[in-house]
Amino acid sequence: MIERRTVLIAGGAATTAVLTGCVVQQAPPQTAGQPSTAGKPSTAGKPAASAPVSQGTTGAAPAPAALAKVADIPAGGGVILKEQSLVLTKDASGKVCAFSAICTHQGCVVTDVGDGTINCPCHGSKFDASTGERVAGPAKSPLPAVAVQQRDGAIFKA
Repeated sequence: MIERRTVLIAGGAATTAVLTGCVVQQAPPQTAGQPSTAGKPSTAGKPAASAPVSQGTTGAAPAPAALAKVADIPAGGGVILKEQSLVLTKDASGKVCAFSAICTHQGCVVTDVGDGTINCPCHGSKFDASTGERVAGPAKSPLPAVAVQQRDGAIFKA
C-alpha cells in the first residue's frame, strides 16, 4: 500500500520539475480600449469580493487584482502574501519569482526572505529565493513555483 505522504512528495517533485526556475511572464502590451492599471494603488492582500464589479452590459469580467507592485518587492529579498499563500522574490537584477509560501516539511507558512533564502520558522527549513530549492532544514522538497505575470509594474497570477 502506498502511503499518502509518498504520493504527495512524488507529486510535488513532478510539479517542481515542470515549473523549475522563475515563472514570471511579461504580459503583452495593452491594446486600445483596455483599461490600464498603471498608477493605480495596489490591491494586494484584499479579497476579490471587495473589488468593484462593473455593471456594464459588455459582459467583461473585472480585471484581476495585482498581487503586488514590482517596486514593493525588495531587490535581493521578497514579500510573503499570507492570504494568497505566496512568496514573491526579486533578485538584484530585478527578476521576480513566485513560489508557494507553504513549507514542504509540515505545512507551516514561511515568514521571511533574507540572505538569499525563504525561511520557515517552524523547523528551520530554508529554500533558495531564486529557485525554491531546499537548502537547509528538514524539508526534503523544494517550494513549488507559481505562475505569475508582470504587467504595468505589477505582478498578477497567470
